[in-house]
Amino acid sequence: VSVISCWCEIMASTRRFKPVTHVIFDMDGLLLDTEDIYTRVFQELVAPYGKTFDWSIKAKMMGMKPEQGATYLIEKLELPMTEEYYHEWTANRYAELMPTAELLPGAEKLVRHLHKHKVPIGLSTGSDVEKFNTKTTNHREFFKLFDPLVTCGSDPEVKHGKPHADAFLVPARRFPGRPDPSQCLAFEDSPNGVDSAVNAGMQVVMVPHPSLDRSLCKGGTLVIDSLEEFCPEEFGLPAYES
Repeated sequence: VSVISCWCEIMASTRRFKPVTHVIFDMDGLLLDTEDIYTRVFQELVAPYGKTFDWSIKAKMMGMKPEQGATYLIEKLELPMTEEYYHEWTANRYAELMPTAELLPGAEKLVRHLHKHKVPIGLSTGSDVEKFNTKTTNHREFFKLFDPLVTCGSDPEVKHGKPHADAFLVPARRFPGRPDPSQCLAFEDSPNGVDSAVNAGMQVVMVPHPSLDRSLCKGGTLVIDSLEEFCPEEFGLPAYES
């Protein structure tokens, strides 16, 4: 029996989280290791203007729809560029770099475990369809496990991006049987994403990037350093086999 499984049994017996039946995952920085690529691209974008893209700015942008992010960054750093230029430039760099993104530790194990046990799992990403396809180039089979799969950046039902509730209410409504949001557990890595899930009426597990200011990680139901630390039985989900 592994140390982690023993730890999960102990914590499941002492923690009192509400049981859930459905799970909705964010993608960037939670399942796919794209956040460092984003940081590199944005720093390359702003450097010619003598600007710095740091984590105080990044934390605000994480989870935003692409249009929101463009407007915010251009205004925040007073960049002399149009939103059209922003989108074209970043899209070209994403096309070069994003296909190299790998799955983060614990992601595949958890998702395949839930799928095996027939727990409905959905995905809600701030990306549009084009960016989603670019990022998941080398992980097509893995992302077929998610249904529904909501690309907030281009989905007409998602009127407002994170931190608004749409990003989690829309996938919840698309599950067969339309479960109440309180029956859904969200997984997020960003403060905006956590707020979105909370605003939707869901419990949320936050798995923040190591560089994110921990003072911004207080809104979630549970905060862990890696998906490898997650114990499904704490939320009434099937436990990992020992």
